[in-house]
Amino acid sequence: MTAAQEDLVRGPSEFMEIDTPRVEDGAAIWRIARDSEVLDLNSSYSYLLWCRDFAATSVVARGADGEPVAFVTGYVRPDRPEALVVWQVAVDRAHQGKGLAGRLLDALTAKVVETRGIREIETTITPDNTASDRLFTAYAKRHGASLEREVLFDGGLFPEGTHQPEVLYRIGPVAI
Repeated sequence: MTAAQEDLVRGPSEFMEIDTPRVEDGAAIWRIARDSEVLDLNSSYSYLLWCRDFAATSVVARGADGEPVAFVTGYVRPDRPEALVVWQVAVDRAHQGKGLAGRLLDALTAKVVETRGIREIETTITPDNTASDRLFTAYAKRHGASLEREVLFDGGLFPEGTHQPEVLYRIGPVAI
């Protein structure tokens, strides 16, 4: 962990460290996502794969027992290697309201800017997800980056027929 990442770990919270996810964290990450009741829950298998294949572009916060209490998963866009797509952000209920999601996002940015040359963050948020809107709007402001929003996927594209539109948030340029 870099000095910048260590600085981000400090502060009022009940977690020990921000770390790279490991395959054995997949089940805990799946449970945190499931219990969030806001995220689109992927299969438990996908979280295991995520911890194996995209660990370098993801982070977890570990509690005093070493178990994950929060996570941010991301990947580098194949056609835009300067862009990190943040796939999911979730914090266990017992650790919410302490700024942990923002610290994780900052730690992930520090990690990928240094190691991968990332200059832009992308994510999608549904219009009713005010917590994620606040998180990413505050992130852009904190980093002095512009924030653009546009509908990426209209709700009608989803087979369920009840999905809200996914709004693309593009933040950049980012720096640590």
